[in-house]
Amino acid sequence: MRLVQKTITLKPKDRGVHLVTEEIIKKVPEVREFKNALLHLFLQHTSAALTINENADPDVRTDTETFIDELIPDGYPKFTHILEGRDDMPAHIKSMLFGCQLTIPVTDGRLALGTWQGIYLIEARNYAGSRRVVVTLQGYM
Repeated sequence: MRLVQKTITLKPKDRGVHLVTEEIIKKVPEVREFKNALLHLFLQHTSAALTINENADPDVRTDTETFIDELIPDGYPKFTHILEGRDDMPAHIKSMLFGCQLTIPVTDGRLALGTWQGIYLIEARNYAGSRRVVVTLQGYM
């Protein structure tokens, strides 16, 4: 049994739904060394989220962003937590709804994602910076 844990930084992204599978894999090359393992991703932010969804058609990303922005609009008049702008509280709620962590099986040195699955960062702020992700990889070589 081996354990690898490190913090990686994802490049800053515009507000939206971004496919980050390849960016994560490049920053965690140790995945290739494992026969069977679990890769756990923990996003250290309260205004963004991680999720898994379809990675082939970019319309999925656009439609997801459209839906969540209509569900939780910037400037909702009943929000009182607006210290950092109209997108502040909506970003926190989006993070709560989608979550800040994922666990993905690793099989024979590869993420065991389905054919059409990819890892997404949902960036909910208009002017966010880079995002830190604590990566824990545990399993057998």
